[in-house]
Amino acid sequence: MQIPEVDILRVMSNGEQSPKRGWVPWVLWAAAVGIMFYAAEYQERTGPTKEFKGSFESGGVEYPFELLRSGNTDAGAPILVPDPGSDLTGTVFFKRYPTNDPFSPIPMESVAGDLQAVLPVQPAAGKLEYYVVLESAEGTTRIPEEETLILRYKDPVPLGFLVPHIICMFIGLLVGVRTALGAAVHPTGLKRLVWTTLGLMTVGGMILGPIVQKYAFGAFWTGWPFGYDLTDNKTLIMWIVWVGVVVILSRRKSEDDWVGRGSILAAAAVMMAVYLIPHSLRGSELDYSQVEGVQAVDVSGQDLPALAAHLIES
Repeated sequence: MQIPEVDILRVMSNGEQSPKRGWVPWVLWAAAVGIMFYAAEYQERTGPTKEFKGSFESGGVEYPFELLRSGNTDAGAPILVPDPGSDLTGTVFFKRYPTNDPFSPIPMESVAGDLQAVLPVQPAAGKLEYYVVLESAEGTTRIPEEETLILRYKDPVPLGFLVPHIICMFIGLLVGVRTALGAAVHPTGLKRLVWTTLGLMTVGGMILGPIVQKYAFGAFWTGWPFGYDLTDNKTLIMWIVWVGVVVILSRRKSEDDWVGRGSILAAAAVMMAVYLIPHSLRGSELDYSQVEGVQAVDVSGQDLPALAAHLIES
């Protein structure tokens, strides 16, 4: 049966979707998922606390390794490289960061197929600067070759707060990207998507984020106006931008309005810029100069409760 042309025109003029057009939201969601996973993968492989990966050669064989750049205050940080089982020996040289302390050596021991040295525990936000030297009859290998690695300690964070924080932040990114794609090519349901994005950013970034930081470093907020923590500041900027979008859309009569759609695109651009900044960059850092007179700052890790009490008081 042939449908009269006038009926097709009527359907199109009423704004109803053709079967082909009905697939557009699914395509936009698929694109948003792809962008979200890319951002998650980028965050996972970048940043100052991501493991340092490399390899060294011994006896004509290449041995890969990963060196820690983040540790918990409930245990020392094990620095491991593969043990070729030959005459290879290793030493880890470390000092507190940033200080003028001389580097102290820790001989590496063979443990379960690895050469291992354990860096001493530091208070939350305390950092150690270190490098590894491997020696054998074939010569000496320094890891890294020229620079040093920085390892930051944090207090353990309960998974009941950490996991929801991560989920809310990345689902918020997903919905935010989907909102922007819709604003660009398919402006339907934008207000609902914007409110959902803001809600996830609020719960994940402005509620759970400070709780996670309090557990990890002893302070709810170290960004503006109290400090310069980049993670806090970029989260605040992203949240404020989406609040602005909600305000703008509440004053527009139609979702298919380029002022509202433009604000969504701008907010999404800010969001993507935030997620392209490596996580924990310029994060919390203990100022050792403020606790030099306290016995607890001894890198042996002794009397840490006394240091913790001092930090709270200060």
